[in-house]
Amino acid sequence: MVSWQVLLERIRTLRILVVGDLCLDVYLFGEPTRVSREAPILVLEERRQEVRPGGGAAPALALAALGVKTWQVGVVGNDDAGRQLVQLLADRGVDPSGVLVDPDRPTTCKTRVVAEGPYNVFPQQIARIDRQDRRPVPPHITQQMIDVIAQHGPMVDAILLSDYRSGVIEPAIVEAARAANQVVTVDSQGRLDQFHGCTVVKCNQAEAEHYLGVALSTPSLREVHLHALRENLNCALLVVTLGPAGAALVTSDGRYLEQPPRVRRQVFDVTGAGDTVIAVFTAALTAGADPVAALALSQVAAGIVVSKWGNAQATTDELREALADDPPDCLTG
Repeated sequence: MVSWQVLLERIRTLRILVVGDLCLDVYLFGEPTRVSREAPILVLEERRQEVRPGGGAAPALALAALGVKTWQVGVVGNDDAGRQLVQLLADRGVDPSGVLVDPDRPTTCKTRVVAEGPYNVFPQQIARIDRQDRRPVPPHITQQMIDVIAQHGPMVDAILLSDYRSGVIEPAIVEAARAANQVVTVDSQGRLDQFHGCTVVKCNQAEAEHYLGVALSTPSLREVHLHALRENLNCALLVVTLGPAGAALVTSDGRYLEQPPRVRRQVFDVTGAGDTVIAVFTAALTAGADPVAALALSQVAAGIVVSKWGNAQATTDELREALADDPPDCLTG
């Protein structure tokens, strides 16, 4: 058993390649002033804007926040949003040299309109506008990504695939990752079939239910069906997030565990929680943690992230503080 102190230090020595569907998260903050005369909607007077990397960039940011040397592979458009996204990654310590430009598609942008002001206890998201092209990227750009994976994949400790169903994570990319490294972890959005043979597959409960065609409403049902799902996917480990109930872990040696959430603060915004789980689980597992300990650390990190606004990350210092106060038994060494 590895103590959390040793584990956090080991994580800082890792090198991980993240491949995913990149997105620029745009936040427009405004103060509600009146109801529009044109329609029964609030009028917000704009106060500020924020932009953050999102989608498949979020796990890379989560890893970089823990000191992991992180490379990003993905696709952006030949536009201001794409250039801004690449710069933001570099500013946050992620190497964006594997980010390619497709001039025939826009950079995915998710723009959130947020109301805040003196009468709002918390900022309130009132609308979201997505600009997204879900077509598979062109074959020549896919080949360029495969070349990057083949070049960097053998030199890193793990490859993380983040599928936001925007055309990057296709079968050829998955196969290239498996060929390049023995440790391939996946954050899936339901297309589970294409991830056979990966080391770790993560999805949420709704995605697992849709794939299996059954409701996973009780722990006993979840245990039976998630064991079958892991066997069907031929993955070493299956992680299924369960919302307020935490997360379930299924291992190839027959273990089943449900880890309750470790939220010690008020839940503010669940954006990025799933990205944090796969990133921290990947880092901890690669650093030598038992899968149960890796899941516990990822749940602690997710509990930190949901107390923050927007697509946020948990830092090493924040994890140290949380673990010093109340460490899980599996992380006490």
